[in-house]
Amino acid sequence: MAASMRLLVRRVIRLSHRNVNVTAAGLPGRSGCCWAPSSCRCFSDAAGDKNTHFGFETVSESEKAKKVYKVFENVAQKYDVMNDAMSLGIHRMWKDMLLHVMHPQPGVRLLDVAGGTGDIAFRFLEYVRSQQERQKRRVARSMQTPSWQDISNNYSTEEEDGPQESTAVVCDINKEMLKVGKQKADSMGISAGLSWVVGDAEELPFDDDQFDIYTIAFGIRNVTHIDQALQEAQRVLKPGGRFMCLEFSKVTNPVLARLYDTYSFQMIPVLGEVIAGDWKSYQYLVESIRKFPDQEEFKGMIEDAGFYCVRYYNLTGGVVALHSGFKL
Repeated sequence: MAASMRLLVRRVIRLSHRNVNVTAAGLPGRSGCCWAPSSCRCFSDAAGDKNTHFGFETVSESEKAKKVYKVFENVAQKYDVMNDAMSLGIHRMWKDMLLHVMHPQPGVRLLDVAGGTGDIAFRFLEYVRSQQERQKRRVARSMQTPSWQDISNNYSTEEEDGPQESTAVVCDINKEMLKVGKQKADSMGISAGLSWVVGDAEELPFDDDQFDIYTIAFGIRNVTHIDQALQEAQRVLKPGGRFMCLEFSKVTNPVLARLYDTYSFQMIPVLGEVIAGDWKSYQYLVESIRKFPDQEEFKGMIEDAGFYCVRYYNLTGGVVALHSGFKL
């Protein structure tokens, strides 16, 4: 109830700042907003609706939200296959690098936003499980010839602390993407510590200070108001929590940049048509990458949202950048 009331107040303030007149029927609770293309923004048809970009096309903000929803609704079933085809499998290495830099320990709580098909959450749970097993082996080796003090300490630690369970929450605005993710989790036998939530990155359905790590992989460029999504990330993280974003960025090598542009515009839409039967969605994908801020500009946006110690790592010559920052 407290979260819903805070959401209502926050939304009323935002709407008043935009000089948008909305009736009471246009102010549903946080859990009811943006679940379907027709309601992606509660003030979608208001007179104050601003223009933004959808790829290279100029559209209203409300129209972009609907179009983006439709893109991912259309490609959900082939999303993972297309990721492998478009990146030649390299996206797996990028996501593994995200987990390597994150280095999560048992007991942490992850929020993966725009994480519909679950790739980051699955990797997170596997990584934490391997860390737990490593810790157990380390303890077992140390206990091979234990002193009485070691035995006493071990029993007291087990009684006081118990097992540390990590959890991953996958939050996505698109129900079709979440559906695919749940099917993958079922087929892989993954259920413990994993939950799925329909939610908007710009208005997350969680209380303040809830998560140790916030991740968003290849999703933030599709958000209409990036600054708003960053503020929400800062809000839901605990003090000391970490923000991590994996996103396509600006290629730093001129030769690689030309090859990348040629491949992107000439091949990726064709692959989208052949594999997913959807040229337009993958044309948007290519164009949206070019409209996204470069590494330094996005770093500044993260800092403006209140994060500290912000830095980034270029992967594959800047095709992708991994940004990281902390809430203090």
